[in-house]
Amino acid sequence: MFSPLELTLLLLGSAVLGVVAFRMMHLPPMLGYLAVGILIGPHAMGLAENSHATELLAEFGVVFLMFSIGLEFSLPKLMAMRSIVFGLGMAQVVLTIAVTMLFGWLIHFVLPPSIQLGWQASFALGGALAMSSTAIVVKMLTERLELDSQHGRKIIGILLFQDLAVVPLLILIPALAQNPADLPRTLGLASLKAAVVLLLLLVLGQKVMRKWFTIVVMRRSQELFMLNLLLVTLGAAWITERAGLSLALGAFVAGMLISETEYKHQVEEDIKPFRDVLLGLFFITVGMLLNVRIVLENWWLVLLLLTGPVLLKFALIAGLARLFGASTSTAMRTGLALAQAGEFGFVLLNVVGGMKLVDPFVVQLVLASMVLSMLVAPFLIAQSDKIVMKFSANEWMMQSLNLTNIAARTMSTQKHVIVAGFGRSGQSLATLLSEENIPYQALDLDPVRVQEAQAAGANVSYGDAARRESLVAAGIKRASAVVITYASTPSALRVLHLVHELAPELPVIVRSHDDTDLDRLKEAGAAEVVPELMEGSLMLASHALVMLGVPLRRVVHRVQRAREERYASLRGYFHGASDSSEESEMVRLHSVSLGEQASCVGKCVRDLGLAETGAEISAIRRGKVRLEAAPGMTLEAGDVVVLRGTAEEVARAENDLLA
Repeated sequence: MFSPLELTLLLLGSAVLGVVAFRMMHLPPMLGYLAVGILIGPHAMGLAENSHATELLAEFGVVFLMFSIGLEFSLPKLMAMRSIVFGLGMAQVVLTIAVTMLFGWLIHFVLPPSIQLGWQASFALGGALAMSSTAIVVKMLTERLELDSQHGRKIIGILLFQDLAVVPLLILIPALAQNPADLPRTLGLASLKAAVVLLLLLVLGQKVMRKWFTIVVMRRSQELFMLNLLLVTLGAAWITERAGLSLALGAFVAGMLISETEYKHQVEEDIKPFRDVLLGLFFITVGMLLNVRIVLENWWLVLLLLTGPVLLKFALIAGLARLFGASTSTAMRTGLALAQAGEFGFVLLNVVGGMKLVDPFVVQLVLASMVLSMLVAPFLIAQSDKIVMKFSANEWMMQSLNLTNIAARTMSTQKHVIVAGFGRSGQSLATLLSEENIPYQALDLDPVRVQEAQAAGANVSYGDAARRESLVAAGIKRASAVVITYASTPSALRVLHLVHELAPELPVIVRSHDDTDLDRLKEAGAAEVVPELMEGSLMLASHALVMLGVPLRRVVHRVQRAREERYASLRGYFHGASDSSEESEMVRLHSVSLGEQASCVGKCVRDLGLAETGAEISAIRRGKVRLEAAPGMTLEAGDVVVLRGTAEEVARAENDLLA
């Protein structure tokens, strides 16, 4: 039996290894946590047990997850998407539960009496199976640049309703576990309690929350802000628990209240580390519940419960999307993306198991099938285009029609510019090209934007620049340049690869967010990379210099020299405490003061061997003078060496300088 500290170290070490392994396979970390829980749990290697302390921490993970969902709750957003959220989303959840209840009634002729599914159990399982994984789906859609597509908007709308549906389900499922004879009274009492608590929290809390947060923020203390945030979240959870409701409901309401204040975005950043770590622990405990022996002995049942619900949800969602006016291809893509189980499904299944609504044997089988469906989900979404093209004749016609339209627009065009992406940057570029009488052909994946722009006379077509067929139809062999106007390095690398195959000499200009991927894009064949943060800094500096009286010609020369040097003098900056940990891979500057005992004192810059660390010396300050780091310069005690590199590279270089 492990001590609490040893158990904590085991969980942390296993989680790190699991997440690293799944990250290397480009799979969501959530699946790594589940796999770790299965391996170290009592039913596999037996290294850890699902102790009360672990379950308590895991419950806090669910609390912070619900708090985050509450933060994202926006009434204007819901109203803007109401036809999808409360139409398609509600229909999906309700029908999934209804079909599960019907299936539960039908199989009572097959299952032995000991594991019969009553309507309460079928309802609870239907609620769990109705959920899809927001984390996996949104990540995949973002990587594929499909969030703003037709099926992307439908998927997000359905996921939004699923998140909202968890709240009433967390109230209903515990009530269903009570005595059937007392069910009406139990449900009525639970609904009354929920209404009173929510009314008090929303009416009084809304008035108090903004004033209280303002008082806390005026103290200008990050620690106080964080403490207050934890107090509000756990306090609201405690109130709902004392009322006989779930902890998660109170956390959801707390998130809703804060979402209406101006501190929403700061709260999101502060709560993220707690949420992610504790939620990871929750998924580890879910994995611990899985009895591998039962799963292996009943593998055919697990496969049946995997394929059945996945095919059912796909057919149900695709059919509903078609009923709500979507094309066949859009409906199929929506169904494929949402066919898997979700993280809230585990939350509800945990409640079902805790309330003894379902036989533990059935819970084990359902749990295994849900884990497997989430493992399959990324591959289903990645292959969705091929699946849709194979089974939807309409998709073939639409793809052919799009390519024909693109080809027809560019057939007589020579020396034109292919503009990949027709967002704000793409449209600004198109306007300037038109004013210079330079022909262009833009490709964009937002059908509404394409339709609006075409009606206004813009040369834009619906197409994906990261597909070979689209580039050929756009006349890449006759083009004079390609400009990628959206800041997505993975997509830009795909476009660069295709352009290099189809027209190796064609120059490609790429937009990027910052200088992080500048070298990768240049190595992939980009003629020019325009980091918007660097260009914004240059424009800000040039305006300031002109306002201060520096001759315009000298300012233009400085800006041009910075571009010719590929922003070398501007790359990297001194990070502060307010910078997020996600920026650890970005190039930064770091100052190192050399004492008399530093090993590098008396050595030439060329002899330091810093190239092996990956960092470089940006400058050297000696006294009040800033010097360029010439290879033959000898370092002296008291010098301040300014290093440039990522956080890891700079740390290694500092160690070499001072060791």
